[in-house]
Amino acid sequence: MQPDHYVTDAVRQFRKLKDLAERARAQVTDEDLFTRLDEESNSIAVIMKHMAGNMRSRWTDFLTSDGEKPDRNRDREFVIEEGDTRDRIVERWNAGWRCLFEALAPLSAGDLERTVIIRGEPHSVIEAINRQLTHYAYHVGQIVFLAKHYGANTWQSLSIPRGKSEESNAAMRRKGEKA
Repeated sequence: MQPDHYVTDAVRQFRKLKDLAERARAQVTDEDLFTRLDEESNSIAVIMKHMAGNMRSRWTDFLTSDGEKPDRNRDREFVIEEGDTRDRIVERWNAGWRCLFEALAPLSAGDLERTVIIRGEPHSVIEAINRQLTHYAYHVGQIVFLAKHYGANTWQSLSIPRGKSEESNAAMRRKGEKA
């Protein structure tokens, strides 16, 4: 894979994760957005708040400063505070994703060989991107799981619904034949 293709594909995968989480979030009420399954669990809102904080920290000055910013208060990301409304959480979420996409947009093939620091630990740019893809996929899976749990009987599948695999495969084959 060409280096510029790697960045293009990484951006595509990040966009898919963002879209998946947003389609899941759209299916929950405000109450469910902030509900925890138990004392040790995180709500969808907390997961989104954490991801936004992580994105701001990791992707701001991505190539030039440690990805764990000194002003980040990670522990506060796991607490719903006064003023943490659905709109405010979504605003932070979108700001975090903007940081990510703005950091990746100017990367060149030469940048992929550079070293960046995260919590004092050196990573190649590719390793840093892969680290975040894995981290965000983990949390998006949590968001989808919780949204599906809360949506129960009204849940609209975000992928291939149960019992529809053959239909979906046939549609994909037809689409491929036309291309």
